[in-house]
Parts: sequence; structure tokens; C-alpha cells
Amino acid sequence: MAEKAKQVKKKENAIQRYFRETSGELRKVSWPTWPEARRLTGLVLLVMLVVGLLLASVDYFAGELLRLILA
Repeated sequence: MAEKAKQVKKKENAIQRYFRETSGELRKVSWPTWPEARRLTGLVLLVMLVVGLLLASVDYFAGELLRLILA
């Protein structure tokens, strides 16, 4: 009977396990320094601006081309 009691384990709460594992993973993360974070944020904003301008110009010229074809 004692052996059976050792084999039966209490089922761990899924929410508790999630938070325990998440905090364990966050301890392993290599966080950037503030200067790195600012530089990378600026880079992301610049890329977003360039891609936005590129898409806007493609949209404009495609619209003008369709207007010429359909007119």
C-alpha cells in the first residue's frame, strides 16, 4: 500500500505550471542594454517608414496605371 501511495502524484495546476515555466524562461533571456534597445527601436521605425513609403508609391502608381487603362 505504501508503494502505491508513492506512485500517485498530485496533479499540478496548469496555470501554476505555466507561470513557473514562463518565469524560468524569462530568466534565460539575454536582455539588450538601453543603448541597444534605442538603436534597434530607431532601426525598426526607419524600416517601417521606408516600407510604408514603398507600399504607398506602389499603390499610387498602380492606381494611376489602372486609371489610364480604364479611361
